[in-house]
Amino acid sequence: MSNEGYLPLETGFATLAIHAHQSPDQWNSGAVVTPIFTAATYKLDGSDHSTGFQYGRWGNPTRNNLEGCLAAIENGKHALTFATGCAATWSMLSILKNGDHLLCAFDVYGGTLHLMKMVAEEKGIDLEFFDAGNLNEFEKLLKPNTRMVWFEITTNPMCKVVDAKRLAEISHKRPGVLVVTDNTFMSPYFLKPLNLGVDIVMHSMSKYLNGHSDVIMGLLVLNDDNVHIKLRDIQHHGGAVPGPFDCYLALRGLKTLAIRMKQHMANGIQLANHLKKNPRIEQVFHPGEKLIKIDHHIN
Repeated sequence: MSNEGYLPLETGFATLAIHAHQSPDQWNSGAVVTPIFTAATYKLDGSDHSTGFQYGRWGNPTRNNLEGCLAAIENGKHALTFATGCAATWSMLSILKNGDHLLCAFDVYGGTLHLMKMVAEEKGIDLEFFDAGNLNEFEKLLKPNTRMVWFEITTNPMCKVVDAKRLAEISHKRPGVLVVTDNTFMSPYFLKPLNLGVDIVMHSMSKYLNGHSDVIMGLLVLNDDNVHIKLRDIQHHGGAVPGPFDCYLALRGLKTLAIRMKQHMANGIQLANHLKKNPRIEQVFHPGEKLIKIDHHIN
């Protein structure tokens, strides 16, 4: 879905998060907020008046607007939303087959680890863990049958920062390897992994993207058309899609993402510096002020 000329060619992050794929003229109503479309079925008459929608599991106008906005702020071509972050992860793993080699950083979200072990056992996937902080050793783990590398750019919960660009470059020395990263902790406001050579970006939207602790949702963003077709098919037939009201809430949350992330970072640095001075605190885990510049221009 295009922006229909609504946004200027040069648009800043905050403006994209508020307006991308949400033209007031889209529904012939002038509404500046995307409506909640609760329809499960749509009129099919084969004429030029057809909306292009068929069934709620296959597509929903509110969800489509959300996915278009998310693709825009991650600088990606395709975005797919899911009922949960784990559903997004499961869908990504579903493109692997028996005998494929999956490399996963060991310092990732516990739910991801559990899901990967479960899927690997059921499908006969060769699952191996690696230290994302030691990329020289990581390169030695790549095999001819390696099909996917999974890591978190800022790990959960230790906040270790991974050199995503170098990891992607090493991984792509092997043909057919998909590099997937969980960008939940950074959000696209601070980092866009697709710009660094990562193939697919995953988010738990329940955290920063929605931002109000009232939505459970997952996200995948990518540029590859062929992989997108596979994932969209899994999304359609797997059925783990978010409801229109949750999509509406997520669109609402995105409108304040830029200003929230800037304040989150400022607050986090202040708290980290305060804790460092406390003699009862042995170690503070924080990515550091030098890593992320918080003087973004808010459009």
